[in-house]
Amino acid sequence: MDVREELWPVSRHRDARGRGATRAKFGLQAVVTFGLLAGCVQHERTDVLQIWAHEGRAEERQVLTRQLDRFLEERPGRPCALVFLPEGSYNGQVQAAALASKLPDMLEFDGPLLYRYAWQGCLRPLDGFVNDRTRQNVLPSLIQQGSFRGRLYSLGCFDSGLGLYARKSVLRRVGARLPRGPADAWKMPEFNLLLKELAQVDEDGQVLDLKLNYQGEWFTYAFAPALTSGGADLGHLDQPEARSVLEHFQGWLQQNLVDPNLDDEAFVQGRVALSWSGHWEYPRYSQRWKDDLCLLPLPDFGRGSQSGQGSWNWALTRDCADPQRAAEFLEYLLQDTQVLEMTRANGAVPGTRSALARSELYGPKGPLRLFSTQLLQGFCSPRPASPAYPIFTSIFQQAVQDIFHGSSAQFVLEGAAARLHQDELDNEGYR
Repeated sequence: MDVREELWPVSRHRDARGRGATRAKFGLQAVVTFGLLAGCVQHERTDVLQIWAHEGRAEERQVLTRQLDRFLEERPGRPCALVFLPEGSYNGQVQAAALASKLPDMLEFDGPLLYRYAWQGCLRPLDGFVNDRTRQNVLPSLIQQGSFRGRLYSLGCFDSGLGLYARKSVLRRVGARLPRGPADAWKMPEFNLLLKELAQVDEDGQVLDLKLNYQGEWFTYAFAPALTSGGADLGHLDQPEARSVLEHFQGWLQQNLVDPNLDDEAFVQGRVALSWSGHWEYPRYSQRWKDDLCLLPLPDFGRGSQSGQGSWNWALTRDCADPQRAAEFLEYLLQDTQVLEMTRANGAVPGTRSALARSELYGPKGPLRLFSTQLLQGFCSPRPASPAYPIFTSIFQQAVQDIFHGSSAQFVLEGAAARLHQDELDNEGYR
């Protein structure tokens, strides 16, 4: 997870987004440009394959540009133009291009947007364009993310994961049990007791970091899996199971067990024993705590530990002039060499089984193998495969914030469920 956004205003990642100049290459080389407004990137149909990608970090842009260059050198054919769009306006530019019938041939976008794009008719199914060997090698979590109403529309080169970062020395101090994997996660009674025991040996009693300094889509990515773990889901927020889960979080806040983490340094400075966060924090945390750092599964709210998952992925648009050529480039991006090059640049979980097995971080003996296990064994919760997801996440984010600030969970969730139901009625069930 790459936790970046167009609908969601603030990224989960701390990564700075460089805005460096990029060379333009011609002939067999990729033509690379940056688009700032929808009008700048809409295009007339030409013999050039148009590819849109998110601007992201400078390292990611550089990798993708090199990969396209190599693809064109190794596999001559229709030339390609690569356009990087700012993340904050990405979805708006795609929607504007769709209305104007000026979509590119190939499109990268954040996973949860797939279902609305597919429902709107913006995308072309990948059936018949991507071979079975490639599909079978992609992580099951990414196949699930890329599927809508029985058809596969997208594939990703990397995925994401959530867990609890902890310091082994602090957990030993209170005699805590270290879960061996997601099937062995702390259940709620054990986790609640652990928080209280940790608080007794902590200077201010604040022992848990929930990344409350993050905003927007983070609330859905981070806390909706807890609903699944408790037997609830985003589409039915008035379930008693949803209320029970969010009341746990509210209780931790009311008991002063959670560090507000306004400086994003709570775990690095040793103010908390546990940090509820994702794969992107490993470089910073491991540099600070070295061998004392451990990664543990999120707690079990009743039906098994669940991690968030999902990230940016690739699809062919309905207007794609050469789907075979576009699919050829997609399959090229899913080769082990390309996947590992990109994930070394962005730190995400490699998106194929074969690349995962070769990864130093996420492979069988890697320090982040928990994230791989969660994705491969189903201990993860994809965001709902619904065209209404943008409404789901907006309403849930507000509900979480209200509950975290002390409002009645039952009152807030009943109101949220009513708004979701009204949206479904307004859109005739998104048929």
